[in-house]
Amino acid sequence: MSTDESRDIGRAWSAFSQETERAQRHWWLFLLLGILLVLGGIVAIGYPFMSSYAAVMVLGIVLIIGGIFTIIGAFWAGKWSALFLQLLVGLLYVMAGVAVRDTPVESTALLTMFIAAFFIVVGAFRIIVALVEQFPQWGWALLNGLVTLLAGVIIYDTFPASALWVIGLLVGLELLFNGWTWIMLSLVLRQIPDVAESAAEKTA
Repeated sequence: MSTDESRDIGRAWSAFSQETERAQRHWWLFLLLGILLVLGGIVAIGYPFMSSYAAVMVLGIVLIIGGIFTIIGAFWAGKWSALFLQLLVGLLYVMAGVAVRDTPVESTALLTMFIAAFFIVVGAFRIIVALVEQFPQWGWALLNGLVTLLAGVIIYDTFPASALWVIGLLVGLELLFNGWTWIMLSLVLRQIPDVAESAAEKTA
């Protein structure tokens, strides 16, 4: 290994160590974030209709903002072959965002049907691939496909009542599992210094 390579590795390791130490010092921030996300997930699951409505409204706002920035970016880039395409995409984003914002109930129902169709198609695809390929541990993929397909069928069969809870439930589960991940990460970061000290003592 050359001197330059050793120096680059040393710099990379030093930067990694600094970032790790910084994360260790602020492990409680990750814990706080995880707790807040878990609480948000519990609230979203407990009040799925309100969560669905809020999620759709946020989607509408995001589409509008994304469309505005796309239009600005098209003019910023100047006159080039894709200018009109970017303008069209930006206008479509804005129009879709306004439509979602002005008709949140209808948008929620439409998104629910899309989720049901997506689950059915993805579940059927996973089942077919698992049965045809039969790769290692294909049974778990088959089970995953069956559960996904069943969830899509249930959402479709209970429509339009499912529009009141599906999106909110999915948002709540995402927040819940994401928050739990951050909590586990914070606890691991908190234990790293203790592990390092123990290893140093054993080495000594």
